Amino acid sequence: MDSQTSQPSQVPPSPHTFQVDLRGLVDLLSHHLYSSPKVYLRELLQNAVDAITARRAEQPDAPAKVRIHAEGGLLRVEDSGVGLTESDVHTLLATIGRSSKRTEGLQTGLQEVRSDFLGQFGIGLLACFVVAERIRVVSRSARTPDAAPVEWTAGDDGSYTVRTLAQEARPEPGTTVELVARAGAGEWLAPERVLALARDFGSLLPYDVRVDGEAVTDLPAPWDRAYPSPAARRVALARHCHDLFGFTPLDSIELDVPLAGIRGVAYVLPSAVSPATRATHRVHLKGMLLTEQAEQLLPDWAFFVRCVLDTDSLRPTASRESLYEDETLAAVREALGERIRDWLTGLAAGDPERLAAFLTVHHLGVKSLARHDTDMLRTMLPWLPFETTDGQLSLEEFAQRHRVVHFTRTVEEFRQVAPIASAQGIGVVNGGYTYDSDLVQALPSVRPGTVVSELDPDTVTAHLDAVDPAEELALSGFLAAARAALDPLGCDVVLRSFHPLTVPALHLDDRAARHEQARAEAEAQADDLWAGILGSLRASAPRARLVLNHLNPLIRRIGSIGEPELIGTAVESLYGQALLMAQRPLRPADSALLNRAFIGLLEWATNGEEGR
Repeated sequence: MDSQTSQPSQVPPSPHTFQVDLRGLVDLLSHHLYSSPKVYLRELLQNAVDAITARRAEQPDAPAKVRIHAEGGLLRVEDSGVGLTESDVHTLLATIGRSSKRTEGLQTGLQEVRSDFLGQFGIGLLACFVVAERIRVVSRSARTPDAAPVEWTAGDDGSYTVRTLAQEARPEPGTTVELVARAGAGEWLAPERVLALARDFGSLLPYDVRVDGEAVTDLPAPWDRAYPSPAARRVALARHCHDLFGFTPLDSIELDVPLAGIRGVAYVLPSAVSPATRATHRVHLKGMLLTEQAEQLLPDWAFFVRCVLDTDSLRPTASRESLYEDETLAAVREALGERIRDWLTGLAAGDPERLAAFLTVHHLGVKSLARHDTDMLRTMLPWLPFETTDGQLSLEEFAQRHRVVHFTRTVEEFRQVAPIASAQGIGVVNGGYTYDSDLVQALPSVRPGTVVSELDPDTVTAHLDAVDPAEELALSGFLAAARAALDPLGCDVVLRSFHPLTVPALHLDDRAARHEQARAEAEAQADDLWAGILGSLRASAPRARLVLNHLNPLIRRIGSIGEPELIGTAVESLYGQALLMAQRPLRPADSALLNRAFIGLLEWATNGEEGR
């Protein structure tokens, strides 16, 4: 191609401007960003407080007040803040998404004090269209005293007008915002509702806020007030908790993290809750209520408290109804967890009665913490309760009594062996409850020299007395018939002598035996293909055992029976009774066995009567 051939000219693309459907945007806000229309009042309070903060940055003696009046579907909010010029109105109020807190070069005094603002996202008055069909703003700038007041009026159809007013329309600097309720939203502008919302959102705001003359702010915060005594402080905080959360706390925990700008209190719940329950907390940001549903504020183990606090360091999400998960929040979570941990160790050192009352209700929470915190485990060791063969004891006391600390991993295993182990002097801890087996296994790390061992059937059987060989030989026919009866159930029969004498039989198994039992059942019910696969997985695990007590009179009488069929029925009955005594869940095969044995014994008894 000829180098002189002309190339097509490059025509730059024409710029276009986004067209915004205001009604559609308001619908998006109300249904997807905000949880409730009530946030409109928070936005108005926020704008008013930010405007006052901006003015006081340059005029420290400027008035700091917000006045709210509600009547007949009309709401008016007036502040003594920095105000706006006509240029500011066009730039800020008429441009969706632009915030005076982040717009460079504005001469309103807002940019310089951005770090003190509550709002950071520039949605501003737009949220008010959730409840209003028309918004009117009258503002006079404090930075340009000679400038005339300006009026901005907007409708929910996206249109607005701007005009200047006479000086007497707004004699002092500041801003007045008026809302006219939209159809169906009048209740949100009712005086009672407005007062309740203002108190909820603004009780900790640093300025004087009133609704129709009634004070909204209530400073200092309850946790920052001076009280005549520690007892009076506890009473006052308990009253505050009841008013706020609806319960009277077991105790209150001071939450003071100066580096994170956090002050508040954690209230200890008076009743137990599940560790899986997601605790929700009340968080204020620079005095303004941010959320009542903060879930990620504390570590998961601290599910036994509800917090209320004020912060100036945490970041809100775009809706300003939850906290942004970042490194700051993670650091705050760790610091607050440390405060709760310090409270627990303080109780252990100086107030054991209050600690015991707390652990009676919330030992699970402390056990959860102690699993991962060696210092906490060491501190709580003398206090945390565990179910043992010696009754409810702490691990410290139990370890002092027993050279070897045995434990079971399930409640069922503990119930199987507890009566027998106790009679034989074997110390066993029930590790079947949440966190308990982990804590027992961690015992040597905080108590050097302690021996911990998981209890298994061999250990129990080894502690039972063997029967004289001659006597066991004389019962060989009985034992053979008994073993034949229980072999289909994957259970062996063993003869031993043990206390208490009232226990005729003891059922012993472990997780490996139960796993093999379940595999065998699945194999029996499967088709040829799956039966072959399951058969290849057959384990050499020890089978369950039915230990017959040779010292029990009933066992001695059954041992003298000469009929193999009757022996089988009797042993099946003993097997079922041993399962029930251990409170083990019955498999279908076990239930069928119990029914069969019961019917068999009835038939034997009635046939015996007929023959006599």
